[in-house]
Amino acid sequence: MDIEGTTTPIEFVHQVLFPYARTRMHDFLTRHADDPDIRSDIALLRAEHAAEGTSSDDLASAESYIYWLMDHDSKSTGLKSLQGRIWAEGYRNGDLKGKTVVYADVPAALRRWRAAGKDIAIFSSGSVQAQRNLFANTTAGDLSGFVSDYFDTTTGPKRLASSYHRIAERLGHPPGQIQFVSDVTAELDAAREAGMRTVLCVRGSTLESSSSHARVSSFDELA
Repeated sequence: MDIEGTTTPIEFVHQVLFPYARTRMHDFLTRHADDPDIRSDIALLRAEHAAEGTSSDDLASAESYIYWLMDHDSKSTGLKSLQGRIWAEGYRNGDLKGKTVVYADVPAALRRWRAAGKDIAIFSSGSVQAQRNLFANTTAGDLSGFVSDYFDTTTGPKRLASSYHRIAERLGHPPGQIQFVSDVTAELDAAREAGMRTVLCVRGSTLESSSSHARVSSFDELA
């Protein structure tokens, strides 16, 4: 499953999580400037920036690039890693603990699927760390125990079939035995190209009529 718009309202991500990370980014980078993990994230961001034709070694330049990426809702792996680390602090200090909103049908569906012996996995542009924290701190309680695996953009872009081939291999199931649920048609196209079954999750949004994927508006409609 995807997260944003599928298990969790887009509004929660854009109005709570993203602003939380943005307002704390400068302080976080300053406090952790010598942390090897943070330096690794910054190095990755610099490599991404250099690939676009410009780069700089100073922290201020990297920070400016981070804000630019956030302004453009980029799926940058380096950015998503930093955001995940900031959110992790927020969960630890209580700012975000127990506040993740999930759609009302999600908890019961996760319980139902696990009881039926199904493996449940997440593929999101947010870092694996962020995904784990999100499901462990929902308003419906800790749901992380229902999820057996998490995948982020280190696996590959969500709109490339090769990413879904890698996920199938990691899960140990043929692609045809895996169903991917997302609110983004382009992601479902890639998953279907890899051989997976696909379901478009439509939660109150307008959908283009040309979509050929099966559609649900609630997980209650999923077998």
